[in-house]
Amino acid sequence: MSIDYDAVVVGSGPNGLAAAIQLSINGWKTLVIEAEDTIGGGTRTKELTLPGFRHDVCSAVHPMALASPFFTSLNLEAHGLSWVHTGIPLGHPLDHGRAVLLHQSLDETCDGLGVDGGAYRRVFEPLTRQASDLFGDLLKPFGVPQHPIRMARFGVRALLPATALARFFRTAEARALFAGTAGHSVRPLHQTLTSAVGIVLHVAAHVGGWPIPSGGSQKIADALARVLVAKGGAVTCGCRIGRLGELPPARAYLFDVSPRQLSRICGDALPAAYHQRLEAYRHGPGVFKVDYALSDPIPWSNAACRSAGTVHVGGNFEQIAAAERAAWEGNLTETPFVLVAQPSVSDPTRAPAGKHVGWAYCHVPNGSTVSRRDSIDSQIERYAPGFRDCILAARTMNCAEMEDYNANYIGGDIIGGVTDWRQLFTRPVGLRDPYATPNPKIFLCSASTPPGGGVHGMCGYWAAQSVRRRWARA
Repeated sequence: MSIDYDAVVVGSGPNGLAAAIQLSINGWKTLVIEAEDTIGGGTRTKELTLPGFRHDVCSAVHPMALASPFFTSLNLEAHGLSWVHTGIPLGHPLDHGRAVLLHQSLDETCDGLGVDGGAYRRVFEPLTRQASDLFGDLLKPFGVPQHPIRMARFGVRALLPATALARFFRTAEARALFAGTAGHSVRPLHQTLTSAVGIVLHVAAHVGGWPIPSGGSQKIADALARVLVAKGGAVTCGCRIGRLGELPPARAYLFDVSPRQLSRICGDALPAAYHQRLEAYRHGPGVFKVDYALSDPIPWSNAACRSAGTVHVGGNFEQIAAAERAAWEGNLTETPFVLVAQPSVSDPTRAPAGKHVGWAYCHVPNGSTVSRRDSIDSQIERYAPGFRDCILAARTMNCAEMEDYNANYIGGDIIGGVTDWRQLFTRPVGLRDPYATPNPKIFLCSASTPPGGGVHGMCGYWAAQSVRRRWARA
């Protein structure tokens, strides 16, 4: 049988596109196949509510994009991507009109934390100074780091539960700020390693900010696709793959899919024991999301939050910890931790003149179909009185609808699987090469492989390197 392509990639999320680009750079004839009518996976932008209101369907703010060694090597700006830096990366409102802010400037952040400024500086300044080396080691498969001393400095605190690291701070403001960033781990804050995500997000903010793409997250995928085509690759959309035999002949097949999808697509091409391990891969809480078309900006009581790209809504450390624990344990709460993005504050292309878009979600038990719209509205209204009066239209997505939109989001899990100590270092199944499978032609390149979730493309980059190593030995 003739070989039509050197490599076929199933799925056009950032990792699938990154894998295809890296192989194309190295001379492989590469095809990306996407099930939906548009490319992007978790980086799509659509008019979900009213005409002219452009909403990011999944990811909206991208702290790790500028930290990605692969993305930065591609010069995506030359391919149509323009980053917008918000006035403040993160605002965290508290009761009685108070708020705590994460600035891109480390000094400004420390100044705003008052008596906790010194403690904050001791935790984050050394890591910020060494951020390039740190991200280089973090955004790769588990192994011997290139900068062991710097990784050790990170690891000694990253291994802590967020509840333990929060004790470094004396004030409710500093503790709340860290609770919100640690909450991105989608795990109870008393568990080990929950500090890691919070630390990384703080360092990313101080180094490159938390940027948004002008025009929406779709622009990231569009820029990556332009790079791929310029390197000789091809993309086709609207072709859903149900089994391996539907793919054209190729030397290698890379799947930007969940482990369960890989199992179901590949069938007899993988051994039964490996199928069992793929099916046993664990997914954590899902999300309930609301997109808003707004007549005015969100009227936060604390004016500083009105210029923040991201706003964490959930109160103090204890309240956020309780909400995250509830979702992990399969329970719903009327006071969820809500992650809010307000891109039109800095990017007027997202809405008609004078109007705005809002983006918000909370964590819920995996697979939940219970509406959390009222709870999310109430949490935002708590810190932005009059918010409901600004809503022109809204669109919700529960866990099942998230999975229908993107089959990688098993049960609404948008980060590619649980990242606790049992699975962070073994994803997806604990093989020495996490991207390879027992079949020498089949590889996994999704966020369920190292280094995990986030829009950085590094899962795809490293999967492509795995393909090249295997074929170099053939």
